[in-house]
Amino acid sequence: MVYDGSAEADIRGIDIDKLAKGFGEEAHVFKKFAAVSKTKAREIRWYRKGLTLATAENALDTPTTQGVTTSRIANTSFKARPFVVEQKWERQTSHIKKFFVESPLISMEDIKDNDVDVLAGNVRDLVESVVAKVDREIYDVLTEATTTGVPNPTNVNSTTAVAKWNVTATADPVTDLLNAKMEIRQSGYNPEGGICLMNSIEHKHLLIFLINIKGSSIPDFATARIKDGVVMGLLGLQIVVSENATTDWVVTFVPKRAISYKDFMPLTSVVIDEPGIGKKIRIWEEGKALLTDPRAVHILDTVTV
Repeated sequence: MVYDGSAEADIRGIDIDKLAKGFGEEAHVFKKFAAVSKTKAREIRWYRKGLTLATAENALDTPTTQGVTTSRIANTSFKARPFVVEQKWERQTSHIKKFFVESPLISMEDIKDNDVDVLAGNVRDLVESVVAKVDREIYDVLTEATTTGVPNPTNVNSTTAVAKWNVTATADPVTDLLNAKMEIRQSGYNPEGGICLMNSIEHKHLLIFLINIKGSSIPDFATARIKDGVVMGLLGLQIVVSENATTDWVVTFVPKRAISYKDFMPLTSVVIDEPGIGKKIRIWEEGKALLTDPRAVHILDTVTV
């Protein structure tokens, strides 16, 4: 099959469907779950805590150190000096990423007489492409992904699935998600209302488990998917399905806490006019995702592959 661009004759005519079809539009919603703030500099210096509160209570007050058999915080003698506990921070440096794309030059004649609105169509799809890349940037930082986009849990919580979700005889996604919540809570964060992010493949097998195997009705199925990306609720988590999520991995995290997004230049679209010739569309955004609270994230691996 041959497809036609803006300067080719086959898309002109009288009886064609003026709504150009052929591609679905994926909802890109990851930025909604990040703590978004502005930055004035392309280099960002920020600090990550060395210990969460829960970790500090164990690591800094270990009863067996220095011959002490009970807690030094909870068993302070009267008139004694207090036990000193010090938090530590690790300095981080991140650099702004630029997401940038433009259309070819669209002739003024094509803009005027094509049945397909090539100008509006290009604006929409180019904006979509930039937003998708920003979405993926947030996902890659959240999952500590490798350069090839594969999640690589290093500082975040992680466990392996009890069994593959597509193996109906042994699948146990309920235990897997409860383990995710447990690890986040043990790190000092409240997982209730957290986001559970997965690909459509994992979502399919989750529903098969709930409906076909356990006989449940679809829990809390949402009708506002296009608005916020949440398709259902389960175990106190909001299930979000996206094709920008890598299959075989399920990511649970505390929204507005686990990850931040620094906005250097907001999403901008400009039409560049070439008088007497045509127009060109240019789209850009500049920003950077920061994994500020890695222990507010849990990654489940070996889910379906």
